[in-house]
This record gives sequence, C-alpha cells and structure tokens, in this order.
Amino acid sequence: MLPDITRGGRCSDLHPQTRTCEGRRILPAPQAVRGLILTDFTMFGLRPVLMTGLETQGFSAPTPIQARAIPMIMQGRDILGLAQTGTGKTLAFGLPIMHNLLAAGRPEPKTTQALILAPTRELVTQIATTLDGFARKTPLKVQRVVGGAGLNPQIQKLAKGCDILVATPGRLLDLLDRRALTLSATQMLVLDEADQMLDLGFIHALRKIAALLPKERQTMMFSATMNKQMNEIASAYLDRPERVQVDAPGKPADKIDQSVHFVPQGDKARVLEGYLKQHPDELALVFSRTKHGAEKLMKLLNGWGIEAGSIHGNKSQGQRERTLQAFREGRLKVLVATDVAARGIDIPDVRHVYNHDLPEVPENYVHRIGRTARAGASGRAIAFCAPAEMGDLRAIEKLMKRDLAIAGGAPWADDMAGAARAAARKRGPGRGGPARPSRQGDSDGQARKPRQKSFGKRQGAAKSGGRDGQRRSA
Repeated sequence: MLPDITRGGRCSDLHPQTRTCEGRRILPAPQAVRGLILTDFTMFGLRPVLMTGLETQGFSAPTPIQARAIPMIMQGRDILGLAQTGTGKTLAFGLPIMHNLLAAGRPEPKTTQALILAPTRELVTQIATTLDGFARKTPLKVQRVVGGAGLNPQIQKLAKGCDILVATPGRLLDLLDRRALTLSATQMLVLDEADQMLDLGFIHALRKIAALLPKERQTMMFSATMNKQMNEIASAYLDRPERVQVDAPGKPADKIDQSVHFVPQGDKARVLEGYLKQHPDELALVFSRTKHGAEKLMKLLNGWGIEAGSIHGNKSQGQRERTLQAFREGRLKVLVATDVAARGIDIPDVRHVYNHDLPEVPENYVHRIGRTARAGASGRAIAFCAPAEMGDLRAIEKLMKRDLAIAGGAPWADDMAGAARAAARKRGPGRGGPARPSRQGDSDGQARKPRQKSFGKRQGAAKSGGRDGQRRSA
C-alpha cells in the first residue's frame, strides 16, 4: 500500500506515473492521473484507518468516479464531478476529505474545517451517515444540520466545533445568523447535487454562504446533470477545476426496464394499484408531483389494502426518517414521495419506480428512476402519462434520446393533449387536472428557481439575497 500523499517537500521524478518525495512514493500530478488506471483502493495511499473502514464495509474496487476524483482531491485540486446517481460520489469526495483532515489539527469551537452542502434532508442524512461510518474510529467529528429539526440541539452540537459539517443551505444560514457557527476556518467546500440546489431556488443561499468562506479554499462540485446555468456556477465557485465525467449526464442506468402507460389522470391511482398488487412483496417507490397529491395517494393505497407511507415537505424530519426506515426494513412495501426523494435515497432493494405524475423538469426523471437498479441490481420504471403530460413525456424522451416502450394504452393525439392542457390551466392545480406546482414553491415547499443571469465571483463576491423560503423548507 502506498504511504500518505505529501503535497510539500522537494520531489524528484522517478517515473512518468510515480514520483518520490523525501524517500516516499506519492501519486502523480493530475495530468498523469488521467492516464493511470486505479483499480484498487490500496493504490490511492489512503490512511490505514480509512483502508480498514473500506475493508470492514466490503469495499474493494473504486467506482469510476472514485478512481478519477480521489487522487485529485487529495492533491488539493478543485473538482467538477459529473456522474449518475448511485455511482459512489459520496466516497469520491468523502474519503479524500477525511484523509486530508486526519493530518490537520482539531477544529476551534463553532467552526468546521469541511462543509458539505446538499439540497434535501434525506441526502444530507445519507452523506452524514456514510461519512460517520468511516469517522467513528478516528478523531474526526461529523455533524449534520437540516430543517425540520430543533435548532437548539444543533447549536449545542456545533458549540465544540466539528471537522465535517453536512447541511442544507437554508438551515445553515439560520445557524450562521444566530452566530452558532463561523465559516472563517473552512478550507473545503462540497456542493453535492448542485443542479438540484439551483432547481430548488438555493442560489441566494449559496451566494451568502460563499461570501462567508475563505477566499483560498478547495471547492468540489458534484452533479448528475450539466447545463448552461451549471457552467456559470462552476466558473463562479471553482478555481481551474479538473472536470471528472464518467457517464453522459442524464443517461439512465442500463439495467432499468423503462416503459410508459398512457392513462387519464383520474384513472392513474387504480392503474397503479393493479401494478403494485402484481408484486406485493417487492419494494416500490411512487413519485407524485405535489405534497398534497403524495399524501392523498398514500391514503388511497392504504384504503385499498396496500401498506404505503409518504415523505414530502409537510412531514417533520422525524416523520420522514421513521417512514424511510420502515421502507428500508421492508415493513412498508410502498413509499409515495415528491422529488425530495429523487436524490438521497439509497435503498438497494427498491425494484420498481412508478412516476404517477411526470416531472416538469426532464432531468428529474433520470434521478427518480435511479432509485432502482442500484448496486448492480436490475429494476423497472413505469411512467403514467395523462393527455396534458405529453409534452413532459416528449422532453424526457428527447433527453434520453430514446422512446419509452408502451406498457399500456396508446399515445394521446395532439388535439386531445392540447385540450387537456388548456382545461388543466383553467381549473388550476388540485381541481381534477394534473397538479402543477405554483411558481412560488415546488413539490417539497422549496423556493422555485429565480431567473439569475450572473453568479458573481468565486472570491467572496457573492451578493446577499433573499431566502425565498429555504429556511422554512430545508
């Protein structure tokens, strides 16, 4: 196993892909890493306590995103990582952060040395739990802060300082406003699922947070999709980043059997019931566009004898965690959720994903179906398409560059689809047509993405802006 990586000292080139520094082997510069195939975690030079954690948890070979990102992060480079959900991004940034922090001193009170921001409570919990599993046998302290939980207990936990803080942006701003935390000593920043943070309107929160961070820092941004707005964010927050892309953004897992069932909006629940009763002993995840729709559908399924739970923005953090745990353990076979669950749920036993309502943002379809076929397993995803959703379906198929197989019904004619959309707009959400979120809030109560043309400069030039409701929902 390679010894620890050293970034300082007087080094001499020994081989195009290996160097020595004061008698120790170190990993190559980023230019050479691109041509070096790292097929085993022992090749990274991670500290022994982290290697022990990998062995204990059954990790042997790194995923593609881990193989490419870990060496660069260990060397202090800024990273723009692009990979599908479920490809191991948490360890891709978590392992090198912990490796580097083990050589640092203890944090001061009310400070954190590494800050990881994620858009949803579920994703924050997943990241914190994963990292805490490796930190337990080290001096490192991992804390998480999210909305929906009491502020005072979180303030007390931060009083002594922590090495790694995982947070939703809105709750982090709450704590900063109360002076429970300062970011002056934070040297590493991770924006995980950055595209969803933009979709949920967190740009103002990100600007405020960036202005409080040191100008000299290491920043890592990870996402499953990339668009023009994401490029602007990357140029604003990253300093000469290394781009790490292991799959085409938006490409769904190859082992997911995808199809579409054309069905009137009012008949979707009964069609869903039929599918669920075909596999009563397998876990199924059902996506609804709105909080009200998710709760109503969950109650319908329970009334029809199907054990179902729900998670959405109107649930407290404790309720969401208890429901997820029951689903993970198989005590609940069906989980109905808004897009709050599209990222941050890693339950390998999910075999079926049903899109009861098609998402308005086509990339969210990819994240939704990515909750199945995890860890090498296979899965099935069925989308229910009402007449007014034909445009959403076409956008999804355009993104994926393929037509979904037809599981039932027939594609709606353009005149019928147009009439349905017009009727839905006239009725408004919740009046029999497909429910669409208002411009003031999305399916989990987050602020909608404002129209922004500039994201400021990386060195703390971010201007403060309104919360747009993030604190209440995060």
